[in-house]
Amino acid sequence: MPPEVPPTVQDDAVLVTQIETLSGKLAQARASIAKRFIGQDTVVDLTLASLLCGGHALLIGLPGLGKTRLVDTLSTVMGLHGNRIQFTPDLMPADILGSEVLETATDGSRDFRFIEGPVFCQLLMADEINRASPRTQSALLQAMQEKEVTIAGEHRKLGVPFHVLATQNPIEQEGTYPLPEAQLDRFLVQIDVPYPDRGTERDILIATTGATEEDATAVFTADELLAAQVLLRRMPVGDAIVEMILDLVRACRPDDTTASDLVQNTVSWGPGPRAAQALMLTVRASALLDGRLVPSAEDVRAMAAPVLTHRMALSFAARARGTSLASLIDQVATQITSVSAAA
Repeated sequence: MPPEVPPTVQDDAVLVTQIETLSGKLAQARASIAKRFIGQDTVVDLTLASLLCGGHALLIGLPGLGKTRLVDTLSTVMGLHGNRIQFTPDLMPADILGSEVLETATDGSRDFRFIEGPVFCQLLMADEINRASPRTQSALLQAMQEKEVTIAGEHRKLGVPFHVLATQNPIEQEGTYPLPEAQLDRFLVQIDVPYPDRGTERDILIATTGATEEDATAVFTADELLAAQVLLRRMPVGDAIVEMILDLVRACRPDDTTASDLVQNTVSWGPGPRAAQALMLTVRASALLDGRLVPSAEDVRAMAAPVLTHRMALSFAARARGTSLASLIDQVATQITSVSAAA
C-alpha cells in the first residue's frame, strides 16, 4: 500500500469552505422548518443532528405538541420520501415490511410478487411505537441497524438514506409495550418535546388557525444529505474532547472505577460503546448547527442527556425517590467538562 499522504493546507481550506457552506444551508433549513413548526429550537436542532449523523431519533412528548408535524416538515425540507405508520397492538410485521402475494397472469401462470410495506422509504415516522407488540417492534430492529429487511429469505435494501423518527406518549401506558434495551440503543438520541412557552404558543395559535398556512420549502436533496453525513465525519475533534467523551461515558457506568458514589448508588446499568460513538457524531453536528468548525466542551454537555438517557436505567430505589436520569447525567457531564476545561 502507498504511504498515507498527510492533509495539505489546501485540503484543510477546502474542508473549511465545505463546512461553512453546509452550516449556511442548515440555517436555511431551520428557517424553512420554522414556517410550519414554530419555536422548540432545541427539538429541531436535535432532530436535524440525528439526520446529519445518519441516525434515528426517539421523540417523547404528549399528544398535540407537533411531533407529527415536525417529521412531515422535515421530509419536505430535507428532500426525503417519507412514510408514516400509526402503531397499534394488532399491527403485524407484514404491515410494516410488506408481503408476497400470489398473482395469476393472463396466460394462467401463477407467481409471487412482493408488495413493499411503508418501511421502504427514506424517512419513516413510527407514531406511538410503544403501542406495537414486541413481535412488530422487532421487525424494525434489523431495518434500523442494517438498513435492510429479510423477507421470505431474501435481503431487501431500504431507501438511501434511511431514518426512523419514532414517537412515544410518556404518560399513556395502558396497552403499550416498552421498547427493549437493544432497540432503544439503536436510537441515536432521545428528544423530549416539552410544552411551548406562552409566547410561542401564541404564535402557534395565530399561524395555524387562519385561512392559510405557510408551507415549508425544500432546502436539501437526499444526495446532499448523504454528502453532509460524509462531511460531518470529516470534521476534526480535538483530543481533549475525545477524552471528555470517554470520561463521561465511563463515569455513567456504576461498575466503573471512575463512577461517583452517586452513580453507583443510583444507576442500574450504564451506556455502552455505542453511546460514545453517538456522542462523537452528535457533538460534531452540534458545532455544525452552531456554525463552528470544531466541537467544544459545551457541545458535549448539551448532547450528554439526549444521547445517554435512553441508554441507562435507574435502580428501583432511585425511581422510588423520584430521581431524574436527565438531571443526573447533566450533573455528571457538568462536573467532567468543568474539570477537563480547568486542566
